[in-house]
Amino acid sequence: MSKQKFVLNRAGVRELMQSDAMVNVLQSYANTAMASLGDGYESSTYVGRNRANVRIEAVTSAAKKENSDNNTLLKAVGV
Repeated sequence: MSKQKFVLNRAGVRELMQSDAMVNVLQSYANTAMASLGDGYESSTYVGRNRANVRIEAVTSAAKKENSDNNTLLKAVGV
């Protein structure tokens, strides 16, 4: 067997992680989670220095209490 060396193209990976395609994938996961949450939750997407990110948060007091009591955000994303 010959030895093979794998060199990661970090710039290429960063480009992939910040791409519009990755944003669309993240938004689809967020939409799936939002469908099971109900009212009082919002999602936002932003592209950071290394990767795209999506955030789902409880914005109303009722949603915050529900999340505090039942961990609904964690259950919705499958953690």
